Amino acid sequence: MTKLVHWLIFDLIKDVMTEELNFILDSTREGMAKSVEHLIKELSSIRAGRATPSMLNSVKLDYYGTETPLSQVANINTPDPRTISIQPWEKTLLQDIAQAITYANLGLNPQNNGEMIIISVPALTEERRKDLTKKAHAEGEKAKVSVRTGRKDAMDEIKKLEKDGLSEDMSKSTQGDIQKIVDEFTAKINQIIEVKEKDIMTV
Repeated sequence: MTKLVHWLIFDLIKDVMTEELNFILDSTREGMAKSVEHLIKELSSIRAGRATPSMLNSVKLDYYGTETPLSQVANINTPDPRTISIQPWEKTLLQDIAQAITYANLGLNPQNNGEMIIISVPALTEERRKDLTKKAHAEGEKAKVSVRTGRKDAMDEIKKLEKDGLSEDMSKSTQGDIQKIVDEFTAKINQIIEVKEKDIMTV
């Protein structure tokens, strides 16, 4: 085999490996981004003392035979920090919306005044705030476990490529890149939990 052919094959293998490694990095980042998205979604249902439309994110109702999020059939507003108002696009939905909020088991008491639904959001006790903070931290831990699982999966993929001829330098470099992604998303999770904790504990 001539040197030229040898180098062409070497370059081809290197290109294939680089492509594989980039795919692993992209997939890892995408997976960890989804973990953070899921965390944000879960935290949005942990209410702090103030009224926010996101408190009703989990509420769905039967709208002409289709399970539909409340936000798609009504305008949800917070006229003050303790009140949520829900103005349905069709008045006939008032009763259904009130029932859906009750069934969602959010600890909220919807009042139907014939025009809209009004929810008075009670202030949280100190003990309840501490419980919610623990819950937020537990969700943060779940997200971190998901990130660590993503790292393990990526490292396993790199080890498989080593068996297929991946060089030690490329392997170490990519493992370093994976760790940077892990550190980035772990810091992001910590920051999100810190903000949520402050939100919960602010009276």
